[in-house]
Amino acid sequence: MSYRPIRDRQRELVGSVLSLFISRRAVNSIKLDSGGVIGDKFYSRNIDRSVLITTEESYKLARDKNINLEYGELGENIIFDYNPYHLAPHTQIQIGDSVILEVSQHCTLCKSLTKIDSKLPKLLKDDRGVFTRVIRAGEIRYGDRVYIL
Repeated sequence: MSYRPIRDRQRELVGSVLSLFISRRAVNSIKLDSGGVIGDKFYSRNIDRSVLITTEESYKLARDKNINLEYGELGENIIFDYNPYHLAPHTQIQIGDSVILEVSQHCTLCKSLTKIDSKLPKLLKDDRGVFTRVIRAGEIRYGDRVYIL
């Protein structure tokens, strides 16, 4: 589904949540607090890297190079139908009615992706996703709308 940006006074609607994961296990919703995704294997390990967001575009890039990936194989917690990679650090993203995440850094090149395909790290080095920290805790559900604040 493609969204035309809609601005109100404080936020811009840019897309929606396509998939959610806890430690590569697909779920219908995730709960977040200051430590990140509750139940995830990386919970409370590094607050600035507590939630990984990627986009359907990253999977399309892989498919275009004949690398077939299932959602979740990039290690993400959330997949959007909006590409967040261009967002600068400190940009805030609201998901649904309550959760607010803040971009902390772009996802770095991950050598573990070579286990899937040796070309994958180089292919996605500029388009794997963004790491975020939790600003306002809550629950994210499949289909929630995504806003840039």
